[in-house]
Amino acid sequence: VQLQASGGGSVQSGGSLRLSCAASGRSLARYAVGWFRQAPGNEREGVSCISPRDDNTYYADSVKGRFTIRRDNAKNTVDLEMNNLKPEDTAIYYCAVDMTLASYTSSYYCNHLFEFDSWGQGTEVTVSS
Repeated sequence: VQLQASGGGSVQSGGSLRLSCAASGRSLARYAVGWFRQAPGNEREGVSCISPRDDNTYYADSVKGRFTIRRDNAKNTVDLEMNNLKPEDTAIYYCAVDMTLASYTSSYYCNHLFEFDSWGQGTEVTVSS
């Protein structure tokens, strides 16, 4: 499956963005999908994941209450709605899919990025103070 991440941009602190992970070649509805981010000098970290296990969701503590992950099966996307953005959210955001149809919890997925075998190219988010 090919993934295309989009929706990044530059916003001021407190602003909002919606990232979208679009897939071609396969429906995302049955797969675990994660959003990760990597800031310069930092390791890639899990931001939010959605598991095929009842579509349970996980959010990193740093984004809880501000970000929302949801599937749009009609568009074959998994979107990340980001509100009240902060400068520390500045990073390149990547979406990823586990194509093995494993059914771990969303928390497990977000803390074990090696489980994802298909990655998008990244979309840049810049939040200024």
